[in-house]
Amino acid sequence: MKRTIELSREHAQQEDRKDKLNKYRDEFYLQPGITYLDGNSLGLMSKRAEKNVEELMDSWKQYGIRGWTQGKYPWFFLPEKLGEMCAPLVGASKEEVIVSGSTTSNIHQVVSTFYKPVGKRTKILADELTFPSDIYALQSQILLQGLDPAEHLIRVKSQDGRVIEEDDIIAAMTDEVALIFLPTVLYRSGQLLDIQRLTAEAHARGILIGFDACHSIGAVPHSFSEWDVDFAVWCNYKYLNGGPGSVAGLYVHKKHFGTRPGLAGWYSSKKDKQFDMSHTLDVECSAGALQIGTSHVLSLAPIIGSLEMFAEAGIENIREKSLHITRYMMDLINQELAGLGFTIGNPKEDERRSGHICLEHKEAIRICKALIDNGIIPDNRPPNIIRLAPVAFYTSYVEVWDTIQTLKKIIEEKQYEQYSKERNVVS
Repeated sequence: MKRTIELSREHAQQEDRKDKLNKYRDEFYLQPGITYLDGNSLGLMSKRAEKNVEELMDSWKQYGIRGWTQGKYPWFFLPEKLGEMCAPLVGASKEEVIVSGSTTSNIHQVVSTFYKPVGKRTKILADELTFPSDIYALQSQILLQGLDPAEHLIRVKSQDGRVIEEDDIIAAMTDEVALIFLPTVLYRSGQLLDIQRLTAEAHARGILIGFDACHSIGAVPHSFSEWDVDFAVWCNYKYLNGGPGSVAGLYVHKKHFGTRPGLAGWYSSKKDKQFDMSHTLDVECSAGALQIGTSHVLSLAPIIGSLEMFAEAGIENIREKSLHITRYMMDLINQELAGLGFTIGNPKEDERRSGHICLEHKEAIRICKALIDNGIIPDNRPPNIIRLAPVAFYTSYVEVWDTIQTLKKIIEEKQYEQYSKERNVVS
């Protein structure tokens, strides 16, 4: 949003009246007196999610074991059904997406499937700012190959501690690299990597490449299949509002169909062969081959209604609002918080940022505690980051205006000084 007028609460109200997605606020359980800006960590509960959980519970009550093939949502086919619903969000065919596992278990699955160190190509390329769980999984997979992570895991350095330059990643794509695994979005700064360019550069060097899309799925549209991305994983509990510990998602490009999964289980079988109980695996010819065990049916339930809303609203419209409201928040920060010690740590360019604002302040921990006591739920990443996510489905422009005014008040009145500098157990 190009700023042409002095921003005010009245202007925020005007933006809310124009917002095409504002109607979806009523779909979520918004608590009175609470502004929720932590949807990039855990999305809010929707009324449809509640209904879907009740429906799946009822199918268990009504059908017992027959629920695997009967009822409104037959359990046996639900991961594929949700994969089909999720596919437009990542730009893939329905066969290339499955809803299964957890983010980290899926990382283990795709890396064990596609990391094949041979000759001098033995290294995995990652970055130094990625989420720790990804690094732990990569280190584990290298150890399982009998190799030393200190030597065989490359982490591209950041020039400023906030972002990773694509040129630096490409420069690290040497002939020793067997596999690349990167985030689509850096979880702290919100930087959106150029996925298409990185994929093309990796393939030009004969390297397979995959992505962790946890911080972009549901906020940023992707075209994984068109871009020729080899594989990707993500969680469904952030922007996709699938609930705490929700079942995760997984994409595999169709050119890899038929590849035996590194971690096989009976759900890796072709659906019509699974109950043959053969000790010879007949690998499913889809992303479903990377499933391992029985579906977590009750944890799949909340995702149904969420993906219905995404289909109705359209990911392009969601991205449009996300960019607009985060730009609005940055403009407000520049207008209202100048001289108060805040720095915007996320990229400013639309094409380089995802769905949250990375606000830096030396008193971030104490400021976040003060925000919570003022009825605003942020996200803290020590030592100095306040992450604020105005989610397209349920955050209003007035809430963003009021949040920035509250931040101003917390600093000017020194409210933060009454809080401990120790971070909470969950920050």
